[in-house]
Amino acid sequence: MTVQDYPAVVALWARTSGIALNDYDDSEQRIAAYLQRNPTTCFVCEEDDEVIGVILAGHDGRRGFIYHVAVDQKRRGEGIGTALLNTAVEALKAQGIHKAGMLVIAGNTDGNTYWEKRGWERRTDVYYRNKLLNEKKDAE
Repeated sequence: MTVQDYPAVVALWARTSGIALNDYDDSEQRIAAYLQRNPTTCFVCEEDDEVIGVILAGHDGRRGFIYHVAVDQKRRGEGIGTALLNTAVEALKAQGIHKAGMLVIAGNTDGNTYWEKRGWERRTDVYYRNKLLNEKKDAE
């Protein structure tokens, strides 16, 4: 994935239920910064110059993290998401990452079922917490 893919990728994310976007973190500028830090772990699947799948993945040197996986609704069930996931996982492993996580909206039944079928365990022993570190109101 490159920053040139951003318009098509953000459009796919926006029309995919279960993905929560915000204007700050998912802006072209912030995604470009993420891609610069993680240049070999984010991927798109294209067909006829159209993005039909995407995975945003990266790491901090210790743990991997998966963000915003989407496959065009008309193309689900063809193995595109699984291929993207496997490619991203292999890229993380190649960089010495042995464990990865993700956040999935609790009400995203399809997403949670998808991840559980692929061996991604639901954690019940931790709470996720966050804190706004700047004054931008849309940076939640």
